[in-house]
Amino acid sequence: MNIVRITKEFSFEMAHALYGYDGPCKNVHGHSYKLAVTVIGSPISDSTSPKQGMIMDFTDLKFIVMPIVEKLDHATILNANSEHKQLADKNNLFNKLVLVAYQPTCENMLIDIAQRIKSQLPVKVKLHHLKLQETPTSYAEWFLDDNL
Repeated sequence: MNIVRITKEFSFEMAHALYGYDGPCKNVHGHSYKLAVTVIGSPISDSTSPKQGMIMDFTDLKFIVMPIVEKLDHATILNANSEHKQLADKNNLFNKLVLVAYQPTCENMLIDIAQRIKSQLPVKVKLHHLKLQETPTSYAEWFLDDNL
């Protein structure tokens, strides 16, 4: 059996605020995010398949991930249970507001993204690894093996 990993990278701009945080990230601020999505599987060996030799087509992986990225791109993401959300509602501050049920840290966003991607992959393809880079020197990673 030959197991191979493929990775597709995505970029998006997004703002967030960490409610209750004891540092400057409690304020609304933005980042240029980079998301690397790595899947693992065996290349298709069926010579009649147009996808022969691929784990999955990069275009198909893009089709799965882009709706997630497009929802976040140029959005402000806030914890729906925070006072930040109330402030945003009261003042209609954000045209593109995404409310989540968690603190919108890089780590929690990665867990959410992993769940969304895993549910849409072909049966023989597994999500192996995600990397969400928040700044040039800071990122979070998610690995399948850590979550079995």
